[in-house]
Order: sequence, then C-alpha cells, then structure tokens
Amino acid sequence: MDKREALKALEEEMEKDLSLPLRESNLVFGEGSPDCEAMFIGEGPGFYEDKMKRPFVGRAGQLLDKLILGVGWKREDVYITNVVKRRPPENRDPLPEEITSYVPYLTRQIEIINPRVIVPLGRFAMNYFLPNAKISRDQGKLFKLGERFIYPLFHPAAALRGTGTLNALTESFIKLPEVLKKLDSIAEVVLVEEKKDSQKGLF
Repeated sequence: MDKREALKALEEEMEKDLSLPLRESNLVFGEGSPDCEAMFIGEGPGFYEDKMKRPFVGRAGQLLDKLILGVGWKREDVYITNVVKRRPPENRDPLPEEITSYVPYLTRQIEIINPRVIVPLGRFAMNYFLPNAKISRDQGKLFKLGERFIYPLFHPAAALRGTGTLNALTESFIKLPEVLKKLDSIAEVVLVEEKKDSQKGLF
C-alpha cells in the first residue's frame, strides 16, 4: 500500500469511527502531497472548512496560500491538516478530550506521510508537540523532538488580527525553505527531552 492508499484507508476508518466526537460536523481529513517535506498542522476546521471538507480555505487559508506561494512552493507541494478533524460548535476551542480522541489518527497520518518537518500553526497545535512552549516566544524556532523536527508558527488567523503578528509570521515563513535545506546540519535547534504522556506514541 502506497502513501495515498494508506491515507485514504485512514480517512475511511475515521468516517466509520462512531466514537469520535463532533460527528455533527463534516470530516476534514487533510490534503496535499503525501511525499511533502513540510506538513502544516492547525487546530481544527472552521466554518468554510466544514462546508468544503478541506483544511484552511477561509481567510486564514488564503493567507497561508499566499505565504506558501511567497517561498516558491505550491499548496499541492505541502500537506495541510488539523489536530482535530471536525469543526467544534461556534468555532470554539477544541476540548482536551476532543483533542485526545483525534490524536491517534493524527499520529498515524504523520507516520504515513513522514515529513521532514512538522509546522504547527498556532498555540493549540504547537502545545500538543511542545507542551512547555509559548507561541509568542517560540514561533520561528526549530525544535527536535525524538526524530522529528518541529517548526512552530503563528496561526494565520492570528496574523490577520495584527500587523506585528503578520510580520513575524511572514519573516519566520520565509526562513522555512532554508531550514529544510539545513535540517541535518543546523546548529540552532532546541532539543526537547521530555514528552507528556499523550505524546509517547507519536514519535
């Protein structure tokens, strides 16, 4: 089974899993190249994502597309998904138990794709991988957790609300291709020694 077949099988398994919360919303599994170097992971789908069953297609998604194009990539060159794969009511933050329910599927999604770098977008996605990190302090820094490289960034939705955040996100995003080129030899990487219990199966 190749990566695309494995991802399709995982998506079908999620559709049939009646134990998952938020089933009143559509499943937004993820999209892009399973052979990508960079995998972008947000918090959860919003209104437009729920309607279209695609991740990052609203205003925040349009900004993400612009940033991807700005470094010479195309949207189809990367993979985009969320930690929670269905929209919480009224766009509220995902509850801890909802995150816990979806994490095993995210884990398997990451294992199938096996990206060179994971790019969490926003504090919810970042704190799953790096529970002690702070988005204002640590976005744009490269972390190594087990065998995975993590490069957290501000969420595009947050960047739309403030010029300072937008500038910081843009500056950090521009560095991403160069970070990818130097992953195996880069010196400026923060080694993360401890994982919380919910992460132990991830890497």
